[in-house]
Amino acid sequence: MRAIFGEALSSLGEANYNLMVLTADVAKPTGVYKFAEAHPSRFFNVGISEQDMIGIASGLALSGSVPVVAVFAPFLMRAWEQVRSTVARANLNVKMVGTHAGLSASDEGGSHQSLEDVALMRVLPNMTVVVPGDRQEIAEATRAIVAMRGPVYMRLGRDESLSFLEGEQVFRIGRAVTVADGSDITVFSNGSMTAEVLAAAESLDIGVKVVHVPTVKPLDSGAIVSAARETGLVACVEEHSVIGGLGSAVAELLSGEYPVPVKRIGVNDTYGESGPQRELLRKHGLVAESIGETLKRIVRGKAA
Repeated sequence: MRAIFGEALSSLGEANYNLMVLTADVAKPTGVYKFAEAHPSRFFNVGISEQDMIGIASGLALSGSVPVVAVFAPFLMRAWEQVRSTVARANLNVKMVGTHAGLSASDEGGSHQSLEDVALMRVLPNMTVVVPGDRQEIAEATRAIVAMRGPVYMRLGRDESLSFLEGEQVFRIGRAVTVADGSDITVFSNGSMTAEVLAAAESLDIGVKVVHVPTVKPLDSGAIVSAARETGLVACVEEHSVIGGLGSAVAELLSGEYPVPVKRIGVNDTYGESGPQRELLRKHGLVAESIGETLKRIVRGKAA
């Protein structure tokens, strides 16, 4: 996924001479070394100094450039005050990409696992929050966030190499996509979790409508309310805390439009820990088998 992001940035740099890329000593693991190799005069490694990085990016944006900041998601949060008080408050055209998000930094432990970044960025006025899911969508989302005006936070995992979206399902900021149809329950998900939800849905004897929501802010309110009405049961799955992320955004929306219980499936108000990513996902009920069991319990509960 990071390689696709780096390749997309490098390609965009061929025609967009205002595109600048900044990182905090993590060019290779974030994938932006490809941009550095192709466009060295427009690449800046500021060292392990994330707050300065956001300040520099803000200055570049004010001068008419389009700065893209790429760093590990948990360490971008070190600069949240600068993001809040400068980038978002002034509505600057800074694109922030947090890699190694969720539990994907697995063996590095809780200090490197970002489970609160969507919540922190979603709360900021003017901020667009994007969580793409597969290879095709990451390339499309990268092009889309560079093209739009205003601050953006895009969240990427670490080692996933997924492909589950069809060719015509082109990414659009603010648009959700139905990737599987069903009449018993609607599941909203994003990032790599959509692949897990699709695998769960295929194994079940209940009808699961799967709606991929790559833009957490702004939400596709029409698609979300419509899907919830069609099934009457709703769950959200995300590799993030159950507090403040996609599940919270969907629950907030539906509470005013179509009041219905929303089952939030994610990390339940705790920090991460060291271990293989698959085992960590399993512990938090974020693999297909666990998701499927949870969905069955919800549907059976309604039938009872």
